[in-house]
Amino acid sequence: MHRREKNEHLKSNIRYLIKSRGETQLSLCNASGLTRTTIYNILEGRVTNVQHSTVRKISDFFGVSYKEIEQVDFEEKEAVDQSISFAGNMNPAAVPIINEGFLVSCLEKTVGELVTLFPLTYYFGTAHNLLGVLLEQDIEGGNSSGDLLIVHKGVMNREGDNLAYVSGTSRLCIWRVEDGESNEVRIIGHIVEERFNGL
Repeated sequence: MHRREKNEHLKSNIRYLIKSRGETQLSLCNASGLTRTTIYNILEGRVTNVQHSTVRKISDFFGVSYKEIEQVDFEEKEAVDQSISFAGNMNPAAVPIINEGFLVSCLEKTVGELVTLFPLTYYFGTAHNLLGVLLEQDIEGGNSSGDLLIVHKGVMNREGDNLAYVSGTSRLCIWRVEDGESNEVRIIGHIVEERFNGL
């Protein structure tokens, strides 16, 4: 496949995946570490040869393969898949399980890399860029040591619960938009599922 075709697939797939996954260019940039200028230049066709590492960061964010994002039309593929799939016939997403004590040191790594380093669980649903956080300490107001939180990394939900790290106390907490902002708080991501200890 020629480079021009790959670039066209990459552009259309980024647009489609952002829209279909409920993301924004900003959330893609924040979670992948790419600049808004880089994403803008790709989408506007201003880059003739997108770097391998850049494509890898984008594909990791969306939980798709590096080759597919440059060679497959995801909008067409998913339309076909939905037309022939029966309810519940969905591949689960692999989610790395990271103990609370290792979490902060792992945040700069991509989920694609973490999947190769940590044990896995699976999430059944439409999602990507997920982390499993195994709590080692109770979180005030709900979660206990041993609970597993499935978190959409790098995304803050304005209406739901978000997992955050408080540098002042070196502990995790549940963060909501109405709690405001703080320099001590680092958002880990939106909690999409809670699995309680022993269940």
